[in-house]
Amino acid sequence: MAEPTRIEAKLSAFDAAMVVVSLVIGIGIFRTPAIVAAAAGSSGRFLAAWAVGGLISLVGAFTFAEIGSRRPRAGGYYKVVADCYHPALAFMLNWAQALMQGAGAAGVAFIGAEYLLPLIVRGHRSPSLTLATACALMMALLFANWLGVRSGSRTQNLLSIAKIAMIAGLAILALALAPRAPDAAPAAPPSTFLAALIPCFYAYGGYQMTMNLGADVKDARRKLPLAITAGMAIVVGLYLGINVAYQRALGTSGIAGSKLVAAALSRVTFGPVGEAVISLLIFLSAAGFVNATVLQMPRTFYAMAEDGVLPRGFLRVNERTQVQELGLLFFGVTMLVPAFLLGSFEKLLSYVMFTDALTFVVVASTLFVLRRRGGAADDVFRMPGYPVLPALFVLCLFGVAVHICVTETRLALAGALVFATGLPLFLAGRRLWGARPS
Repeated sequence: MAEPTRIEAKLSAFDAAMVVVSLVIGIGIFRTPAIVAAAAGSSGRFLAAWAVGGLISLVGAFTFAEIGSRRPRAGGYYKVVADCYHPALAFMLNWAQALMQGAGAAGVAFIGAEYLLPLIVRGHRSPSLTLATACALMMALLFANWLGVRSGSRTQNLLSIAKIAMIAGLAILALALAPRAPDAAPAAPPSTFLAALIPCFYAYGGYQMTMNLGADVKDARRKLPLAITAGMAIVVGLYLGINVAYQRALGTSGIAGSKLVAAALSRVTFGPVGEAVISLLIFLSAAGFVNATVLQMPRTFYAMAEDGVLPRGFLRVNERTQVQELGLLFFGVTMLVPAFLLGSFEKLLSYVMFTDALTFVVVASTLFVLRRRGGAADDVFRMPGYPVLPALFVLCLFGVAVHICVTETRLALAGALVFATGLPLFLAGRRLWGARPS
């Protein structure tokens, strides 16, 4: 058997830092502050949740970066969990994450719909209309991609938005121009600090993909910690900046009562025109994220079918359009079914975060197995603060899963059921579709 080709490290520390920023910054920062403020109950706890969430996510980024540095192979979660524990567990995690991508895309579609509707329906307050608009957006993007890969790529190019400039510009201008609002506490009593952290973790999501950077960064042992720290510092700085602007202009109660918090901030800063512009930009950014997910996920199902753990029908590609039609249809189901059953962004967030938290716990725990085995190359990246920091990270994410299990039991059970369906599928794949052992 031929030796695998070694990946040539090409990224500088600056390149890697920019990759970290692009992986983390998404749409959640324009929707989750309302949930954080309602749970926090005061400006101090509100900003502390964003700072603590950023620090924990930084630890998570270091943890996943070392795992990726020690196992720089294609396959991500699947390969390292299969190596450290068992291929069945690895497949179950991979399967649950694949399905959760649909629910995650649906959550972003809800954010886009919530920002779009006030522009076209005055006084909009209807959850059913939000659901219908989010589903219409998802179906339109599915149809655009059904027409062909080229059409989907053009859509993605059209919808690409510079979110970093938008967040930084909105924060700076709001701090300079918006009048200060009185900081009254939200009407509802505050929840636990962990409840405030969960939506922060959602907004900071993406740091786990640093596990793919270990083999690509020059002098990774020295430069990767710098890149991750710099990248996450930029994200935390941007998030704290925009949340300080939210808090100063709207007050904690104003944030808690404003699902469309970026639109509310733009309204008090720039007036109705600024509110409309920001709302449209956020809608387009949300649509771009959903479209990117629609483009990417059928390829994941294709790879799983190549390994024999999904039916071979997922390998079929339309010769004319180059579309993986079965994969696209299946991903559409994974978006639309959770959207219809859960019906709100808040429910989708809890559903996704339960599975994500358990996945991160299992994958992060592989670091202890890899360290115990030893045998790593001299230039492998080693995270600072081992074993205390990764242990605290694992405990914190486990706490998130337990909290969701207690407060949203049905959603947690649904996530657990999705995870459990991976086992019979894995066994069937080995028997019926010729799955290759990992």
